[in-house]
Amino acid sequence: MLVIPAIDLKDGKCVRLRQGRFDETTVFSQDPVAMAGQWRDQGARRLHVVDLDGAVAGAPVNAGIVEAIVKKYPDLSLQIGGGIRNMRTAESCIAAGVRFVIIGTAAVREPEFAADACRRFPGQVIIGIDAKDGMVATGGWLEVSGTSAVSLAARFATGGASAIVYTDIARDGMMRGVNVEATAALAAGSRIPVIASGGVTDLGDITRLKRAAMTCGGAGIMGVIAGRALYEGALDLAEAQREAG
Repeated sequence: MLVIPAIDLKDGKCVRLRQGRFDETTVFSQDPVAMAGQWRDQGARRLHVVDLDGAVAGAPVNAGIVEAIVKKYPDLSLQIGGGIRNMRTAESCIAAGVRFVIIGTAAVREPEFAADACRRFPGQVIIGIDAKDGMVATGGWLEVSGTSAVSLAARFATGGASAIVYTDIARDGMMRGVNVEATAALAAGSRIPVIASGGVTDLGDITRLKRAAMTCGGAGIMGVIAGRALYEGALDLAEAQREAG
């Protein structure tokens, strides 16, 4: 199971939000490229990069930073989300060296594009499912749709997606513990591996997710994204990866 550090980009800086709220922003680094290097040096094999400005704008805003990370650390595998809502944008990301593109809002609003992207870039598209009370949120988490997380996952069950990133918005950035039960339930009923996100607090969350990954069935839990806990020192990346196995 992978432990994947998160780098959220806003105004060119590395930040963390609480529950996706832009008025609850903490800046952790003025230099996201250097931050990527720190996680790499601590053993990260993959980074989760979100263009928060792009998620709201509907198109990437911090693409230059993403390209700089890819260029400086070609051995890091990047999964990038935020504003990827058409094929041209997805193509640009892949061409720039991004390993995985995350399609979230467009998976709900334009499922045909998401399905086409899965076919065009097999194994390189991740479906982002950000849920509040089980319902998918879109547009930088500013809108809650009428689509359930379970039904969205089922829609892409056989379409060539690499994985699902499942985020419990209520827990994201709050350090109240990852929603292991909901993550395991989604994984158990899915044909696509799930990456857990939101609420990781300490090593105990990694242990609980690992146990769930061993027993939940389905396509399983392949990784977990950690943000604030890493930045505030409550979780050590190297120790967490050893625990995850």
